[in-house]
Amino acid sequence: MVPQGAWNPQTQWAPQPGPWPQPPNRVAPQQGRPWQPGPADAQVVGLQMPVVAPGPSGARTSQQPVSSRDLGSSLIVRSSNVPPVAGWRRALYLMSGGRIDVGNSAAQQRRLELTAQVGRNLVGCYRVAVLSLKGGVGKTTTTATLGSTFADIRGDRVIAIDANPDRGTLGQKVPSETAATVRNLLRDMDSLDRYSDVRAYTSQNVHRLEVLASDSDPAASEAFSGEDYDRAVDLLEKFYSIVITDCGTGLMHSAMESILEGTDTLVVVSSGSVDGARSASATLDWLDAHGYRELVSTSVAVVNGVRPRAGKVDLQKVVEHFEQRCAHVRTIPFDPHLEEGAEIELDRLRGRTRKALLEVAAAVAAGFPDSPSASHHH
Repeated sequence: MVPQGAWNPQTQWAPQPGPWPQPPNRVAPQQGRPWQPGPADAQVVGLQMPVVAPGPSGARTSQQPVSSRDLGSSLIVRSSNVPPVAGWRRALYLMSGGRIDVGNSAAQQRRLELTAQVGRNLVGCYRVAVLSLKGGVGKTTTTATLGSTFADIRGDRVIAIDANPDRGTLGQKVPSETAATVRNLLRDMDSLDRYSDVRAYTSQNVHRLEVLASDSDPAASEAFSGEDYDRAVDLLEKFYSIVITDCGTGLMHSAMESILEGTDTLVVVSSGSVDGARSASATLDWLDAHGYRELVSTSVAVVNGVRPRAGKVDLQKVVEHFEQRCAHVRTIPFDPHLEEGAEIELDRLRGRTRKALLEVAAAVAAGFPDSPSASHHH
């Protein structure tokens, strides 16, 4: 005999006939019909509950097979906005312990988007040729700053090669780590099997851009042929994701045809002057006339060294002209550090110059292929 008020497992744990008690806001299922998720089930973010029906033995089986692959992070992890990256918005976010998030400004958001574009996945090796018919417009400087921007943001290897037959100066834009040139690389090519072997012939700056310099003797570098260029770049693309070629100012030198045939994107550099713009446009005319119309249509035009409200040139008309011929047009403002002509350090550039270079790099990255077969050189 069980005393009154004592616990009795036979009475207090006996199964009760249905219907079973339901959680709040859930309607009891009708007799004989499969259970359907109610509003309370929607609180499980990102998980879709399969519709099930009782099987022959009363067990519940899903209509579609489910595996661990269905439980991806994109389904079960709540998405969140990127916290502010700079300025008072960032300070407020940090001081509030992340409770006050006013988001990024339009400029900050644009910078994040450009950085993501520059750093996006690249399949195979991408070749970029930087070209100008006229000297003194910043072609080599653009090569070095563009390459440094890519290398600074991306985690893979970026190299710039000096293909100027007239004693190129690309090697002067980075700290010199070796006296070796592309000619030495070609001579020793049969013994270069690893990245560390090739690295002995290049110099690297603080942003991780590597440079393969040209010969300092103009007579020797004049012998740099199209076949030599192809051999050098075919080797480099085994170890580098982006190869940027600093072309000579002439369009008729021996390596130019090989450069143009193998490049994925062309960057045409102009100054903001009337003479510089005409020379750049004449470069595009020549390319159009010699079978490179498609390369021109996908090219990036860079108007370099632009000074605010300087001179009588209507810069907007220059930009509009190139917009009719090229896929992208970007301007790079005048910057004292670039004017020095010495080794380039991105941290010494003005903020608007850094942003302009990011815009140029993003325009180039817009042409990244989705597969190796989409590249021009395959």
